[in-house]
Amino acid sequence: MESIILAIKDGGVWMAPIIISFVFALAIMAERALVIFGAKANQAKLMATVRKALQSQQFDTAIRECATLKQKKQILPTVLHAGLQKASNPGKDMKDMEGALEQATLVEFPRLTKRMAFLPMLANVATLSGLLGTIVGLIEAFDAVANAPADQKQVMLAAGISKAMYTTAGGLVVAIPTLVGNAFLTSMVSGIMDQVDQSAAEVLNEVRAGRSTKAAK
Repeated sequence: MESIILAIKDGGVWMAPIIISFVFALAIMAERALVIFGAKANQAKLMATVRKALQSQQFDTAIRECATLKQKKQILPTVLHAGLQKASNPGKDMKDMEGALEQATLVEFPRLTKRMAFLPMLANVATLSGLLGTIVGLIEAFDAVANAPADQKQVMLAAGISKAMYTTAGGLVVAIPTLVGNAFLTSMVSGIMDQVDQSAAEVLNEVRAGRSTKAAK
């Protein structure tokens, strides 16, 4: 802990934007992780229930199951609920259901990615602040070599190099986990949306098959 405090102190004023970037990045990643983990549904279990209900032409059962999980702010049942409500109305054709699924997907997707665009920016701010601190530290070190009194040159040279190294290290320490965290969260969002697209297509096909069978009779 003492070494961290010393690094912040020796890094000077350029450590401030690095620390601020770290605090904001950490807050965004923690908040997004909670939202994304909460939005993920048990696809296999939900689809087994919905598939069984649709094959039996029991739309109310499928809609009720999706509505229950929708209250937990899970993305997949929220999207399926919108489509199934359209499908349960005999007056609506398949295009209405498909449009409802697409619209619900477009509404829900931004809820997952909200504020995530700031993470790469914060990583860049930390890196560039560290680089700027490095340049300033080296300027001070060279200035000490050129102009400082002989008895102070060594101290001022060491101080300038310390600032240069600590700010570089600080920027990288913040930027690397921020970029890794952003990649992890982006991967999770992509997985959820792939899950939604796959399940929506499956439900659409089940409803279409059910209507074709009913029309044939």
